[in-house]
Amino acid sequence: MLQIIQVILPVFLLIAVGYALRKKGFPGEGFWAPAEKLTYFVLLPALIVNAIAKADFSSTEILPLAATLILAILTMTALSLALKPFFGVDGPGFTSLYQSVIRMNTYIGLSVSFGLFGQAGLLAAALAIATIVPLANICCVTMLARFGTAAQPTPVAILKLLARNPLLMACVIGGVMNLAGLGLLPVVSDMFTILGRAALPLGLLAVGAALNIRSLKQSKGIAVASTLMKLLLLPAITWGIGQLLGLAGVELAIAVLYSGLPTATSAYILARQLGGDAPLMANLCTVQTLISMLTIPLILWPFV
Repeated sequence: MLQIIQVILPVFLLIAVGYALRKKGFPGEGFWAPAEKLTYFVLLPALIVNAIAKADFSSTEILPLAATLILAILTMTALSLALKPFFGVDGPGFTSLYQSVIRMNTYIGLSVSFGLFGQAGLLAAALAIATIVPLANICCVTMLARFGTAAQPTPVAILKLLARNPLLMACVIGGVMNLAGLGLLPVVSDMFTILGRAALPLGLLAVGAALNIRSLKQSKGIAVASTLMKLLLLPAITWGIGQLLGLAGVELAIAVLYSGLPTATSAYILARQLGGDAPLMANLCTVQTLISMLTIPLILWPFV
């Protein structure tokens, strides 16, 4: 447990620094949105491309890892729909709750994965991202189309949304480079390495800057339900499915970790664009990010 805390604590301290900097107005209100955009579209994809392009997949349980995460998300989807009448929220509110129980914060996940398991953890995390990103986007957009208030996106629009996702495209580019044997080219690899080093610290600062502590008093009941489902129930479901599929070691730990990560702040943007409850989404992101500081060590304890 001490080892986990030593990895987790710096991650959340960086988030706290990001929150404090924005509260103090430094380096300026206009800094944070471009910084998050730069991280999401350039720095983080560079980190993922480099990890996959240089990886040795011979010892990685790719299919069991992907199957575990897919089945866990689909199980949580079915459970969320079954419990919808008991949540006490309208359609847009339900879409925000649904996003909060299947989406994950990539910055926290990659930081913890690398801190605990090194390159093996980073590779498994990249594979987890490649699995979760397309499925979570399809599921969330579908829920927003069904229960949100905006115009329903067409299948073509959903495909365009996926094609523009920088994390998914980074996984594809990294895979192509790996297959072509280009992952170890000195100049290319060094460039991606330098870019990737900036991704996690800047990304974590941006996570902190996006927190809205004032919203914590709102929607207490739905926030409790969302937090329990995402940070404890989904990791437990993932662990059970992983056990049934024979997943073990670092890959099982990363599957459980990614299931137990707090919701990504990008869920707020999707809620605002496609007719979800954006204020509720911001509230759920904040609550889960704060509580995950306690739950992530708990769910990872058996693996370290």
